[in-house]
Amino acid sequence: MMRGTTGRNISGRNALPLGLLVLVLMPLLLMPIAAVFIFAFRGGPGAFLRALSSQDAQFAFRFSLLIAFATAAINAFVGTFAAYVLSKYRFPGKRSLTIMVNLPVAIPTVVIGTSLLLLWGPIGLLGQMLQPLGLQPMFSPVGVLLAHLVVTFPYMLGTIKPLLDELESTYEEAAYTIGASRWQTFFHIILPALRKGLFTGTLLTFAHSLGEFGATVLVSGNLRLRTQTAPLFIFAQFEAGNIETANAVAAALALLSFVLFFFLFRYTGERVI
Repeated sequence: MMRGTTGRNISGRNALPLGLLVLVLMPLLLMPIAAVFIFAFRGGPGAFLRALSSQDAQFAFRFSLLIAFATAAINAFVGTFAAYVLSKYRFPGKRSLTIMVNLPVAIPTVVIGTSLLLLWGPIGLLGQMLQPLGLQPMFSPVGVLLAHLVVTFPYMLGTIKPLLDELESTYEEAAYTIGASRWQTFFHIILPALRKGLFTGTLLTFAHSLGEFGATVLVSGNLRLRTQTAPLFIFAQFEAGNIETANAVAAALALLSFVLFFFLFRYTGERVI
């Protein structure tokens, strides 16, 4: 008999549920992912590398990585601050604010993109105010970054806030007792306790930003060599009938996602999501 990771023995009695699970996962997850790699390398490694070496593909990858790094860095700072305020302070409307900042998880990303366009676009309230200054965040890298920040923010907040909620206040009180300031307490007591959560939240934010599509396609305009991320490039190649190129870039993006998942799994165990 084999022993599973939860400690329960896998015997003949529960082999049927395990078999059913595999049958469900095969067509839903494993086979589609395998198909991407099969078609990506159907023309051989040379064709795969040629597809990735095009100017458009390289720009899309670089731009996606840049946006993902910036999104993860900014949300790590803002998310940690927001989590601290929502966890440690009491104020009217705290529950409503907590629900509001987590809404992007429940709202389709295409709706988020639409709302950003209506606010920051050329006909939007804030967009019209910025036009006399020659500023237009939509259909630019700034607009893409803004969309990614909104979409991925709950992942950082949701990782950090539970850790702060569980952190006993006695540690902070002890630091205050010996004369430590609030900032000293945060950097020397609280922040080290959040190290694992920050790592997890940053990787999750980076990974979700790397694959974001719904909001990005609206706020970016999908402009070649300007605002086209890797997912948008894949979509454009499929529309143009360049299936081989689309599959090659999709496979490369999947490989990068697997690497991120590997580090996340190794660091956090099975508690990845």
